[in-house]
Amino acid sequence: MFHIILHQPEIPQNTGSIGRLCVNNGAKLHLIHPLGFEVSDYYLRRAGLDYWEKLAPTHYADWEDFLARNPAKRLWFFSTKGDRRHTQVSWEYGDGLVFGRETRGLPEDILRDHPERLVRIPMLGEFHRSLNLAQAAAIGLYEALRQTEGW
Repeated sequence: MFHIILHQPEIPQNTGSIGRLCVNNGAKLHLIHPLGFEVSDYYLRRAGLDYWEKLAPTHYADWEDFLARNPAKRLWFFSTKGDRRHTQVSWEYGDGLVFGRETRGLPEDILRDHPERLVRIPMLGEFHRSLNLAQAAAIGLYEALRQTEGW
């Protein structure tokens, strides 16, 4: 099992899409508060979380709470500031893929504390904004599954 960890997500539709990704691929979703929405929000359900109970995400009060109860084997932090491509990680079952807020990414202190675990998804072109959170989570998880499942 892989772990998708969302640090203070802001957009319910992204969380909904990532939840669907997790349910369909046997991954565990972790939500680090504060969230930018209510988990009972209409938009979460509209994004496909009519199976929220099956998803059963784990909630954490903050980053410290997550670290205290972290179930992941290793944590990989997705950021445009990373040097290592997501395809250069040797993924292992139990790894955690950590993603930051849609508008700001991961906090600087988290990035500073884990420079050897920063991962980026390469992008071509001159548009210098990062990918949508749900897209990035899918790209990261499917690479981990490709490596471990032998696709």
